[in-house]
Amino acid sequence: MRKNVVILGAGMVGRAMALDLCQDHNVVSVDRDSKALALLSDTENLATRTADLADPREINNAIEQADIVVGAVPGFMGYQTLETVIQAGKNIVDISFFPEDPFGLDDLAKEKDIIAVMDAGVSPGMSNLILGYHNAAMDVSDFICYVGGLPVERTWPFEYKAPFSPIDVIAEYTRASRMVESGEIVEKLALSEPELIDFPEVGTLEAFNTDGLRSLIQTMNIPNMKEKTLRYPGHIELMRVLRETGFFDEQMLQVGDQKIRPIDLTTQLLFPKWKLGEHEQEFTLVNIFIKGVENGLPVEYKYELLDYYEPKTGISSMSRTTGYTCSVITRLILEGHYQRKGISPPEFVGAQAGCYDIVLNQLMDKGVHYKVIKK
Repeated sequence: MRKNVVILGAGMVGRAMALDLCQDHNVVSVDRDSKALALLSDTENLATRTADLADPREINNAIEQADIVVGAVPGFMGYQTLETVIQAGKNIVDISFFPEDPFGLDDLAKEKDIIAVMDAGVSPGMSNLILGYHNAAMDVSDFICYVGGLPVERTWPFEYKAPFSPIDVIAEYTRASRMVESGEIVEKLALSEPELIDFPEVGTLEAFNTDGLRSLIQTMNIPNMKEKTLRYPGHIELMRVLRETGFFDEQMLQVGDQKIRPIDLTTQLLFPKWKLGEHEQEFTLVNIFIKGVENGLPVEYKYELLDYYEPKTGISSMSRTTGYTCSVITRLILEGHYQRKGISPPEFVGAQAGCYDIVLNQLMDKGVHYKVIKK
């Protein structure tokens, strides 16, 4: 039976989810950018609506008839958007990756008797779901996730394109990286502890600390956990130079007769160079390592994902791997497979009996294949 799904945000990932979910549900895509919405026109079971998603009143009007809401706004808008949807009494699956603590909305979500799954992307997202599944079945001692989205063609000077909100990429380079070492939460500088790692199909990449564990720090009692982002070699040094020079600062700076925030100038200069070209080839690479004891024996699981831009649909790899994870979890809720009320990070979904298999199988049906190796 078709349900009504409202997707807040029609960017690259929001568009991919709309095109996926309209195959079996009635979808309304909402954004203030009419050009983004125009890319979804003339699609069966998919309507568009122009609205300012920074205005809670416009969100409430847009979601009035929704059976479930999908949040795909930039991170700086995410918490307020999630709160607005919860206050309206609507179930929601969200991929905005906002910096605030989502559990601050847990009591409200329970009071409103709704399901709110956040961080439902690739990493955070699938990495959390996979760990949640194994943590429920074994004694996990170590978890590490390497993840990156990169263009196939390396173009000077950055050899990088942002496959999701560029402002959220910069936040990864400035926010302290939290990880767990020997049972203690520690903070390290973003872009620190570089590693060079060889990947057979894409060559050598550099890995560095980012704040990707997010909810896992609160929900998982695991002695050692970290996440590292992958880029082409040299990216760390470029970003460190910009950061340490002050180009990512948010405090006002006097320049002649004007006051500006350096981050605003930086984004204006960087984002055109970081924009993926139409039909540009790119890929998403994920390696997840989970170690521990299962049935009394030491065990290690490795998950590998290497996914590329899909030329037939014109949907980027990061949109596929992030968006399809979110749309599959949306279907889990609509079909009654996941019913936990309150705020749910993806590790809660993975721990729910049956959900892990459904998610991996449905992603495989969409061509997003996580290879599992057990040692």
